[in-house]
Amino acid sequence: MKKLLAVAAAVAAFSAQADTLTVAATPVPHAEILNFVKPQLAKEGVELKVKEFTDYIQPNVQVAEKRLDANFFQHQPYLDEFNKAKGTSLVSVAGVHIEPLGVYSTKIKKLDELSSGATVVIPNDATNGGRALLLLDKAGVIKLKDNKNILSTVKDVAENPKNVKFRELEAATIPRVLTQVDAALINTNYALEAKLNPEKDALAIEGSDSPYVNILVARPDNKDSDDMKKLAAALHSPEVKQFIIEKYKGAVVPAF
Repeated sequence: MKKLLAVAAAVAAFSAQADTLTVAATPVPHAEILNFVKPQLAKEGVELKVKEFTDYIQPNVQVAEKRLDANFFQHQPYLDEFNKAKGTSLVSVAGVHIEPLGVYSTKIKKLDELSSGATVVIPNDATNGGRALLLLDKAGVIKLKDNKNILSTVKDVAENPKNVKFRELEAATIPRVLTQVDAALINTNYALEAKLNPEKDALAIEGSDSPYVNILVARPDNKDSDDMKKLAAALHSPEVKQFIIEKYKGAVVPAF
């Protein structure tokens, strides 16, 4: 009994001494990755609390209002747009992974097999539409006026040697028309739902140089705190890289 009391007292003492860092995250893969690093942070005196959200607004609002310390669910283009729209000043602490956009087809095995006048479907929202065009530019299918412009549209296509015909559809619906077109740009989550394997089936896919890296986000006043630095270091550890590679098998790609 005395031994149990001593253990309990030690745990209580540790808990009292440990710093607490509360981070908002969407369930997959963000919360899973954060939960993976919890034991490491605990060894360094940081108690990591993960609060799951399914929306993209409250995690930023609550960090900005100092109700939470940080969040992990978004990429830099989204954060930039949020800050601009809401007047916040949230900042990136560390880039962790990419959930890549890929090019898929049931009719060709390589992108250079696209025929003249081929129909290619891209997402119709500004963020993913721009991503799709940047990927097609990088793959050599088209040339954009500015291949650094993440908000490029089909009007920004400067060269289209194969006279590709673009169709723009809601991202979630694109897998349903894959067999009806020559190629389609599909987000990884929707590709997986359609039983596509990003590593094996994508004719081209975003790499670690993508601007759509999912980031750990904090406020200017706490981004350089010791606890935040410990979390960022843990998220950039070899163990996390291996965890991402083995667990998500190409659906999530380490960006460090």
